[in-house]
Amino acid sequence: MKLTRTATMAFLALAAPAFAEGDAAEGERVFNNCKACHMLETPDGETIVRGGRVGPNLYGVIGSVAGSADFAYGNGLQDAQDADFVWTEEAVAAYVADPKAWLDEQGYATQSKMTYRLRKGGEDVAAYLATLSSADSDGS
Repeated sequence: MKLTRTATMAFLALAAPAFAEGDAAEGERVFNNCKACHMLETPDGETIVRGGRVGPNLYGVIGSVAGSADFAYGNGLQDAQDADFVWTEEAVAAYVADPKAWLDEQGYATQSKMTYRLRKGGEDVAAYLATLSSADSDGS
């Protein structure tokens, strides 16, 4: 019985989704792939990363409700906003790896305006973005 319980616990631990903690310093470097579309600007207007305006400002995204920045989102993130989904580091890392698949897994419409996939470094970018979160940001 004890062996069965131990084996079951080991199986469950291995089957659970594992998210390695990201490296914020590496994420700052990897964010260079994101700045073609996204900027990082504080609520008081300080520019941290001058980037494109094709995508929303990502300052404060971790801990904010999805789709809540001033941006015209696709139906998927509008659904997430309607559901009051709050971005976590793990969710951001999964979303940037494959936005449409992540939206589908959450039960939201799969329409996303984000076409770029960050195949490596998503955990690092999410860790970097978490260092830029604040309670007074509007997030995205």
